[in-house]
Amino acid sequence: MRYFFETYGCQMNSAESAALVLACKEQGWQEAEDADGADLVLINTCSVRLTAEKRTLGRIAHYSSLKKKRKNGFTLIVAGCMAQRLGETLKEKYPAVDYVMGTSARSLFPLILEAAEKGEKAQLDLTENAVFSFSNSHLEEGQFRSFIPIMHGCDTFCSYCIVPYVRGREVSRDPQKIAQEIRLVAGRGVREITLLGQNVNSYFWEKDKMSFSGLLKFSADEAQKSGIKWIRFLSANPRNFSSEAIQVMAENPVFCRHLHLPVQHGSNAILKAMNRGYTRERYLELAGEIRAALPGITLSTDILVGFPGETEEDVEQTLQLMEEVRFSYAYMYHFNPREGTKAFDLPDRISEEVKRERLSRVIALQKKHTTQLLKSRIGSKEIVLIEGISRKNADELITRTEKDEMAAVPGSASMIGSFAEVTLSALKGNTFRAKEIRPCPGDLF
Repeated sequence: MRYFFETYGCQMNSAESAALVLACKEQGWQEAEDADGADLVLINTCSVRLTAEKRTLGRIAHYSSLKKKRKNGFTLIVAGCMAQRLGETLKEKYPAVDYVMGTSARSLFPLILEAAEKGEKAQLDLTENAVFSFSNSHLEEGQFRSFIPIMHGCDTFCSYCIVPYVRGREVSRDPQKIAQEIRLVAGRGVREITLLGQNVNSYFWEKDKMSFSGLLKFSADEAQKSGIKWIRFLSANPRNFSSEAIQVMAENPVFCRHLHLPVQHGSNAILKAMNRGYTRERYLELAGEIRAALPGITLSTDILVGFPGETEEDVEQTLQLMEEVRFSYAYMYHFNPREGTKAFDLPDRISEEVKRERLSRVIALQKKHTTQLLKSRIGSKEIVLIEGISRKNADELITRTEKDEMAAVPGSASMIGSFAEVTLSALKGNTFRAKEIRPCPGDLF
């Protein structure tokens, strides 16, 4: 039996798809090169933006048509956030879909596999009454970086965000289970882990009264014992990012000197309307505290423009904040109303033309900052994790610095999965070039 997956959206979706792949392999299934040779096709969906849902609906229509043409057909599953949001209504529009598997129903996936092997249809409730549980492993075989979910869901309810409605309330993972997964992936050759959560620094394990800062220290100790050299985490929320967490990062070099810290906007009026729970002044204070404790750290962010009621002055405040913080990169987008969120019914909508124009200014400024910051790094020596062979040049390796920068360098494929030292010598686009690569001395860690 063969499976084929398509995954859209965030790193959490990637991690959850990896867990489902492991479930397939545990039952003896093999990966198909494409849907034409698959007995089961799964689309792991995203609902954060309307464009993501529209694209996914197109893919569902494509696979529905393919299934009708195939003599023996295949099992078609729509999973993830869009499946949770739309539920069984997806089947009404696309009768070829066999299962709509919400975000809390992954534990039932092996039952679907068993039914598919028998050529049957399992009678399961995959949306309303399913209870979320963490998978034991989210490792993508052959990868040297691995995502490790530490919490699920979000209690923040930003007014524009669909995540709390499709992911549910916050659930933190047992730290001992997290430690087990760290040891597991380390034993499979993983050198870098990313701790994941929709609101990662809200982690709290009630039994041991372990906060996010406590988990960071716990994970750092476990990584040191297991051989993991780098730790990252996504995504942090400025509203509850503690000084204790910053201190743990500063005291433990295993934490990469890069942090994704979504600001979303630079205007207090818009931040309040978004229900972000902090002010621009607090964000700037937090960024300063992080940089004081972790010299040389790079910050990246998310920026949303065109929120209902946004004025030109609000946009200028966002641009001013960008000038002050100078992010290494940013995910930038304009507001798209998501049905079911509080912002969906807000008045004073901004026209599409104005939203696009404002977004273009934000993008232009960020491109300027990114280029300036990267150029300033030319000539520096960096430790990199070698991730693979370049798609554009088979004689080059693609590597990543702890500051989340990409560098291409000539080298042997035998070095993939190891750390090395390079000197950043030039810049092509947003990727560094390095002329030579040296095995990383052990005392650098």
